[in-house]
Amino acid sequence: MSERTTAGSADFDPDDFLVVPARTFEDLRVGEVFRAPSRTLTDAHAAAFQTVSADNHPVHYDAEWARKRGHPAPVVHGLQVLAFTAPGATLFPHFIGEVFISFLELSCTFLAEVHSGDTLYPALTVTALEPQGDNGIVVTAATIHNQRGELVLSGRHKYLLRRTA
Repeated sequence: MSERTTAGSADFDPDDFLVVPARTFEDLRVGEVFRAPSRTLTDAHAAAFQTVSADNHPVHYDAEWARKRGHPAPVVHGLQVLAFTAPGATLFPHFIGEVFISFLELSCTFLAEVHSGDTLYPALTVTALEPQGDNGIVVTAATIHNQRGELVLSGRHKYLLRRTA
């Protein structure tokens, strides 16, 4: 190895190694969409979430119990579905990393059951930009569709950002 390789490059700065160019609050636009990669849920995902959440209701793991109560299969935990709207599942935090202050709030409505084998398509769409002095609030619509194009979750997130980097 050359000395340059072992000592590092004077031209490389890890702080400049960005996935996408950094943006400010003012660079965001209403209507911008930040998608997450699609995910096909498996029984292993549901079992892992059940372990972490300690939610042991049989609707989530007992196929016979679920069928007897009108569900075609065990139902994936709603909070697990909601987790797919996490901003970190998209490129959004890479765009706002230097100006992000906090995740302020979220709300959602579960519109349809999700089952193992379903593929989910999460997205965050900027719906409002509210300047507030040196900071600003970004409001996004959080949506998840399944492989049949059905909207299974609809919600809203709010983030607080600095208006300058």
